[in-house]
Amino acid sequence: MPLAIAVHPDDNAATLIDPVSPSEEAEVLLGSTRSLLRASAPIPSGHKIALRDIPQGHPVIKFGQRIGCATVPIRAGDHVHVHNVAGFASGR
Repeated sequence: MPLAIAVHPDDNAATLIDPVSPSEEAEVLLGSTRSLLRASAPIPSGHKIALRDIPQGHPVIKFGQRIGCATVPIRAGDHVHVHNVAGFASGR
C-alpha cells in the first residue's frame, strides 16, 4: 500500500513516499496515527496529496508550515502541486 507522511496536526497536505493511482488508497502516517486516503488522480512519489478539502485562497500547510495558497478548490485526495497552488515567494 502506498505511504504518505504528514508531521504536524495542522497539515492539510502530506508527502507521498510511493506513487498512487487514481482511486488507490494511501496510508497516511501522522505520528502514531494511521489513516487511509483515496487518491483522485495519479500522483508521483515525492509529491503532495491533500489530506482534506482546501478552499480556494486558503493556505496549503505541509510540515506545519504554509507553503502556498490554493488557486482553486482542492479536494481531499487531490494532487497538490503547481497547477493548483501558488507559492508565497513565486509572485503568482
